[in-house]
Amino acid sequence: MAQQLHVELVSVEEKVWSGEAEMVVARTTEGELGVLPGHAPLLGQLAEPSQVRIKRVGGEQVAYDIAGGFLSVTGEGVTVLAESASPATPAR
Repeated sequence: MAQQLHVELVSVEEKVWSGEAEMVVARTTEGELGVLPGHAPLLGQLAEPSQVRIKRVGGEQVAYDIAGGFLSVTGEGVTVLAESASPATPAR
């Protein structure tokens, strides 16, 4: 079985998404960042506005529009702390 990340996406109001994922992609003030299992620990400020994409186990991808916040990567997983987060609207 492939390695997985435990991911939590939390806004000021609620826990938006929690689960296992293969990869997380987020845009920080330093640029776009892809996080895979085994990534070095880091703390990054999310660009505003931006989008966080989570590739779930099995290949399905979910995306959330984010306003402000931080991305934390630890040995336990990835936490996205956002001022606000809502499901991304599909591109037309």
